[in-house]
Amino acid sequence: MAEYRSHWVQCRPTLFGTVSAKAAAYSGRALLADSFDDFLPEALRMRSPAPLVDIGANLTHESFARDLEAVLTRARAAHVTTLILTGTDREHAEQAVDMARQHSDRAPHLYATAGVHPHDASQWNTSLETAMRNLHHQPEVVAVGECGLDFNRNFSTPAEQELAFEAQLALAVESGKPLFLHERDAGKRMREMVRAWRDELSDAVIHCFTADRDTLYGYLDLDLHIGLTGWLCDERRGHHLRDLVAAIPLNRLMVETDCPYLLPRNLPAKLKGRRHEPALLPWIVREIAHWRGIDEDELAAATTATATAFFRLPSGAARTKITTQHEDSLDGRP
Repeated sequence: MAEYRSHWVQCRPTLFGTVSAKAAAYSGRALLADSFDDFLPEALRMRSPAPLVDIGANLTHESFARDLEAVLTRARAAHVTTLILTGTDREHAEQAVDMARQHSDRAPHLYATAGVHPHDASQWNTSLETAMRNLHHQPEVVAVGECGLDFNRNFSTPAEQELAFEAQLALAVESGKPLFLHERDAGKRMREMVRAWRDELSDAVIHCFTADRDTLYGYLDLDLHIGLTGWLCDERRGHHLRDLVAAIPLNRLMVETDCPYLLPRNLPAKLKGRRHEPALLPWIVREIAHWRGIDEDELAAATTATATAFFRLPSGAARTKITTQHEDSLDGRP
């Protein structure tokens, strides 16, 4: 990072958030939205060989409030062409839907999920259920969730979590939309509850899978999909996943950042602020491909095809070839 710090002086707002006066004077031409700023850190300059779908991006998080357009531009340049914005409660689900609507005319394509996270299960009531049902009718919402069980921290009691989860399983059946599931230290109970509804559910993905082999096989036996994050890139706590990635069929595997959390530890240098973002998804794909023993482009193409089918994305949405007019970069559009 040292080689970049010398440039970050006399900063002013720009398409990529801030850039130094030296960088601004470097070239008289504007930055193209499908190319990288020459002064970005190396970690943010990696481009996927094939289009990617980030199935779990928390872009409604406050850390993205000041530079969302720059984040989307970097995602686009990295060939991350579709983002599924995670709705973990009513407020964030509504924000995700609004964000998707505001960016409906350009890549990266944005969609949303709508659900109540197990941490907030104690808030579940009939009014919230009605609000979720209404959100599930919105065309921007492509999945029910993030919902599930978290017996690790129990911010809501297990009983409250199971009540809210059961209700959202019913909403998923009612809407016909797939489930975006959260599970921590609750694999056995999660499988029991999903199994009871499985014949009526369309599809379900275990978001940010971090569990063991037996739990993985249990989910695969239920015909569930698996989402992998930068947890795999963490040698301190994710090393066990490296032995499991080859056991996940490619037509069940999807990739996600879960940004701004879970910054990958395989980056060439630390990023200032240590905030994760969709443009870093290619680093996760690289790590998964390495441990599966396949090419990155094969993994990228397979996970994108799987995500497109799972979320029932419009044909071609995730395969958009980025062709941006020079003028797009002048008015700040990604």
